[in-house]
Amino acid sequence: MSYAIIETGGKQYRVEVGRFYDVELLEAEPDSKLTIDKVLFVNMDGDISIGQPVVDSASVEVTVMRHLKAKKVIVYKMRPKKKTRRKNGHRQPLTRIMVEAINLSGQAA
Repeated sequence: MSYAIIETGGKQYRVEVGRFYDVELLEAEPDSKLTIDKVLFVNMDGDISIGQPVVDSASVEVTVMRHLKAKKVIVYKMRPKKKTRRKNGHRQPLTRIMVEAINLSGQAA
């Protein structure tokens, strides 16, 4: 089983080929192909490559499926005995990506 750890949107994700992931919003159209070069770790069927901080000659090819929003998070602030209350909601914009291939020095998983 091959997998990689990538960084996008300031977060790290463990990705496998053929699965989809919701990441921070990417500036790309749906059904477009992207290549993510910030690969921190690659495991190709037991052959491990660890980056310092990124693995050279490693990339992950993804397809943008669609853009969506996360579940609403309620932010409620209250100061007791002051009659001050504030309620806000936030929905984080996300991009759903499908991992097509993990490449390491010319070999694809």
